[in-house]
This record gives sequence, structure tokens and C-alpha cells, in this order.
Amino acid sequence: MLITSKQNSSFKLWVKLKQKKYRDLNGMFLVYGKHLIDQAKKHDVILEILTSNPSQEGIQLSTDLMNDLQQAETYFDQIGICKKTNPILKSDKILVLDDVQDPDNVGALIRSASAFGFVHVMVSLKTADIYNEKVIRASKGAFFDVYIERRPLIEALLELKQSGYQLIYADAHDTGTPQKDKKTVLIMGNEGHGISDEIKNLCDSAVSIPTKNVESLNVSVAGGILMYEWRNL
Repeated sequence: MLITSKQNSSFKLWVKLKQKKYRDLNGMFLVYGKHLIDQAKKHDVILEILTSNPSQEGIQLSTDLMNDLQQAETYFDQIGICKKTNPILKSDKILVLDDVQDPDNVGALIRSASAFGFVHVMVSLKTADIYNEKVIRASKGAFFDVYIERRPLIEALLELKQSGYQLIYADAHDTGTPQKDKKTVLIMGNEGHGISDEIKNLCDSAVSIPTKNVESLNVSVAGGILMYEWRNL
């Protein structure tokens, strides 16, 4: 079957999934391209596959309709419709994002978290939507391999501290003496103003990355370096 009408009820829903409120309402999201579709299949979250290529697997859509579903400069001739699932994973290393707002940064941080064993990622209420297409694409599929929890951070961090985690925040200038052999929460802050003072006051220590010629690193670069340092915990 070839879908050509923009009035098709399924197509209307798929287009709406480009918006956060409809992703939340329907418990569904979009992924683009074969690699992410394969990852979604591996994790059993694929509901439908859409394509404008007759030789590809999926429901056939006209090129015009596929154009309406695109969200990046690159054209993808396969799009996956996925259901939201978020299996809980326990970890002695937790990455926390305090209002990180650039979806590319969030996706890159999730990729590093998966690579270095921070399989539990906690994000603040103002951090970019994890189902944003840019987040998923920047994660290169690692999005499916971590447990991502969105909640108010102060309450969550207090709970983690009471459970024996040390709370460490990353800062361009502040530094301390965090313990490498202890359960750790690594907190990365907003691209503009960094970590909130309220969260800093809860923390046990700070950590910084010495640099030459530049004052600070992009949050996703800094997060990747710090998670690498803690990879063997």
C-alpha cells in the first residue's frame, strides 16, 4: 500500500510526533535512518517503519509525505515509529544533567555515558527532551542502552547522597578531591551558567579539567573526558 494523502489519519499522527507534546501524549517518537531503526529493533521498540524507497522494508509513503516527516538537512528514506520504553538500570556511576539545553550536547553526553559505564542518566526538568530527534541522532543509538530518568534534581540528589553516592560537579575553575573508589554522581551544568548554586551546595566535591589557551570546554567534551576518568569504578 502506498500512502499519498496528507489527510491519512496515521500520517497526521506521525507528523505530530515531531513535537514534544504529541510525543508525550502518545508515548511514541521518531528515529531516522537504518542504523537507529536497527537499534530500535534490537530493543524491541519499533511499531512501524516508513519508507519512500520501494526496495526498503516498511510502509510506503510518497516522497512528498516523507519530506514532511524530515527534521534534519540529510534526507532519510526510512523512518521508524517507536514506543517509549525506559527499562531501569542500576549503576554505581550516574550522570546528571543540570539544565543542559542543546540537544546535540545531550545526545553526545548520553553516548559517552553508555561508552564509559554511566548507564543511569538523570536529567533535570529543563534539560532538552531526550526524545528530540537531535538527541537521539547525536547519541548514535546509545540512547537505547541507558536508563534516562527525568525528575527534580534537588530531591533526587539528596536521595542519592543518602544512598552513599558522592556528588561531584564539573566546573571550569572549582576543584576538589573526589574519591575514585566510591559510588559517584557526576553533574554537568548548563552551557551558559553552569551548575546552579543550590546543587553546588549539596555536592561533596568539584572537578575541573586543566586547559591551555581556552577557559573552558564544551559541556559534552568535558563530560566525555570526566566519564573516561571514572570508567573503571
